[in-house]
Amino acid sequence: MPQVMTAQRALVLLIAMAVLSLMSLLFACVTGSVSLSFPELFSALNELVHGQRESLASSVLDLRLFRALSAFVTGATLALAGVLMQALLRNPLADPYVLGLSGGASVGALATILFVGAGVLVDISAFAGAMCVAALLFGLAYRDFRGAGSAEGSTPLLLLTGVIVASGCGAIVTLLLSIAPDHSLRGMVFWMIGDLSNTQPRYLSWAIWIGVAALMLSKARAINIAAMHADNARALGVNVGQLRRLLFICAALLTASAVSTAGSIGFVGLIIPHACRFKFGPDHRLLIPLASLGGGAFLVVADTLARTIAAPHQLPVGVITAMIGVPVFLFQLHQLRRR
Repeated sequence: MPQVMTAQRALVLLIAMAVLSLMSLLFACVTGSVSLSFPELFSALNELVHGQRESLASSVLDLRLFRALSAFVTGATLALAGVLMQALLRNPLADPYVLGLSGGASVGALATILFVGAGVLVDISAFAGAMCVAALLFGLAYRDFRGAGSAEGSTPLLLLTGVIVASGCGAIVTLLLSIAPDHSLRGMVFWMIGDLSNTQPRYLSWAIWIGVAALMLSKARAINIAAMHADNARALGVNVGQLRRLLFICAALLTASAVSTAGSIGFVGLIIPHACRFKFGPDHRLLIPLASLGGGAFLVVADTLARTIAAPHQLPVGVITAMIGVPVFLFQLHQLRRR
């Protein structure tokens, strides 16, 4: 029988994860080709708060802090999207990209890089591409969102439609890469792998993450009931169709936000929800905030490694998350098998 999580222990876990997230941001700020001591860090932070960039430390911190914050919100967004996708599809292998949303974003972003060039239009096109695929999936698999049928936890039509759409987007991406000139190809490949080197502060990403997290916390009890009692959730007072539509829309919005910020960064939305569920249990009232904070901290550390391991060259952060994610996920599967 799973251990009952007390409110006091849940609060301690949330505080510990918040402290871990803060420590990851501090690690990102002090680590690099120009190291900063903690006195220099706090002095530079004070300069930035007052709108000053007079010292080298403040200039370095300005670059690192905004990149670390972008990494944090991207990781938190991907982890939360993974939690929602796994709850929606009732599939442990589900992640934010399983339904082809990243494929739509890739088509939009790579087409813009190829025919227009880099810039803010790439982010807008990626977001628009992901949301277009989400709208297409919603229309084609609308029957799965009505909660009809006896096995209300299964969504075969949605999953199959997503796989087919993802295959089509993959074919278009391959075509774009095959006709791209050499001077555009490197940027296109880096975007597909996942890269935070050119990110800018985006308040919309923070608003989407915080808003969706707050909304999902208010629906956490219904998600728990739908996950544990799929066939009887309606009898227990859960509007299954409405909940399923809400999960899909929120997961799609989160995925579009994350992909438009940093490209397709893999494994964050898969291993972080699993790790938190394995360690702390399946209660979404705790899983949602813990996975979000854990995903943010994980991507901050991964991005710091990406820009320091081969300095002055910067590696795509998606490579680092995959190199960490593969052994961690295999270890999790081994632990689950032993249990």
